[in-house]
Amino acid sequence: MTSSRNLTADQLRLVTKVARLYHQRGLKQPAIARRLEISQAGVSRALRDAEKLGIVRTTVHIPEGVFADLEAELEDAYGLGGAVVVEPEGDGDTDLFRAIGDGAAAFIEHIAPKCEVIGISSWSESLFYTVKAMRPPPKGATRSIIQVLGGIGVSVSNSVATRLTERLAQVTGADPVFLLVPGICSDEEARRVMMNDLSCRYVFEFFDKLSLLLLGIGTLEPSRYLSDSGNRMTAEEQAHLRSLGAVGDVCQRFYDSVGKPVPTPFENRVIGIGFEQMLRVPRRVGVAGGMRKFEAIRGALRGGILTALVTDAEVARRLVAEP
Repeated sequence: MTSSRNLTADQLRLVTKVARLYHQRGLKQPAIARRLEISQAGVSRALRDAEKLGIVRTTVHIPEGVFADLEAELEDAYGLGGAVVVEPEGDGDTDLFRAIGDGAAAFIEHIAPKCEVIGISSWSESLFYTVKAMRPPPKGATRSIIQVLGGIGVSVSNSVATRLTERLAQVTGADPVFLLVPGICSDEEARRVMMNDLSCRYVFEFFDKLSLLLLGIGTLEPSRYLSDSGNRMTAEEQAHLRSLGAVGDVCQRFYDSVGKPVPTPFENRVIGIGFEQMLRVPRRVGVAGGMRKFEAIRGALRGGILTALVTDAEVARRLVAEP
């Protein structure tokens, strides 16, 4: 390594002068070479020496609204492979969903080309804003987008689940695979009949092939989309889950404050990916925010349900402070 001991005083002065012209005055290397009457290779060598000697020190100044330090703390605290922290522009739910969706879209655009089969949940507003914000990523390995939770419901909500899958398939250039059944059946017999259908069994064959899974994170209070769809539990079932310590769900699979699965009264009525199948997917990205979801998000992180998280700054700071 270069040191001040093996440079003469004249050489040190030259290195310092080159560094000042380049970093403080903004001159290009050819201009510096002409001005000092040295070769361009000599200018490059002097700039390298300036860094090695500590004459020039590179620092990264994080701009407002970018949370690189907080993301790193979040990754370290929960053993995550990735974290994205965003700051909503306003206090409304739409501001929150839009900010999280924009952050998640950029993150997914980066990793999607490496993933051949991508699963996406239903009924998540955060995921809805995510796929809406996505741009076509570079051409990659992605060939199938799989809906991993039944998406048939009532009224206009029917379209939400299929639009998530369809939009993600459109931007990635992959084939959509829809799970056109209810997320929660009326009873176990209805689920059994639907699970025997060839189209349903075809979708389930993909669950063990997933390389990336995009997950919304729910609480015991259902989201607006889920509530409107009719794929929701009763007040009595909610109360029962609370008594068992449940704090949140992914794909209608509930868990407690440390991420341990909590059996639900409707466990055998859900048509979608199972808890153990989820945990076998190499990349599991949770997309959720808002303080009302703090316990649900933290439980998912504590239990290792997620390998990456996209959330807002307020939730991220509390997650780091209260791991």
